[in-house]
Amino acid sequence: MPGTYIPSDYLPVAIIIIFAALVGLGAVVAGILVRPRRPYAQKLYAYESGNPPVGEPRQKFSVKFYIIAMLFVVFDVEAVFLYPWAVAYDKLGMFGFIEMMLFIFILLIGYVYVWKKGAFEWE
Repeated sequence: MPGTYIPSDYLPVAIIIIFAALVGLGAVVAGILVRPRRPYAQKLYAYESGNPPVGEPRQKFSVKFYIIAMLFVVFDVEAVFLYPWAVAYDKLGMFGFIEMMLFIFILLIGYVYVWKKGAFEWE
């Protein structure tokens, strides 16, 4: 009958997913049930690598901070694309080389643009 076929090859995958979900849920529930509940002022104090906290926790950050963070992500993703390309370079040939040079050129244009805008200058 069409529409009623369930592939048996997916059964082990479904069992593993269900088992993993149960293990994760079991760990969370066990942690809630077993952990000691003794809050006190020192325990509820904010922890910053052993140093006393400085300033308000809800302080505003400059937009430049977020721009630098986004630029880091963009160039990190570029590095992630370069590794598989380098591994498969022999199979891709000249087409792969031209495509990667185009990709790097587009990123270079973006890099020069943010450089000229002053995004890398930290005050």
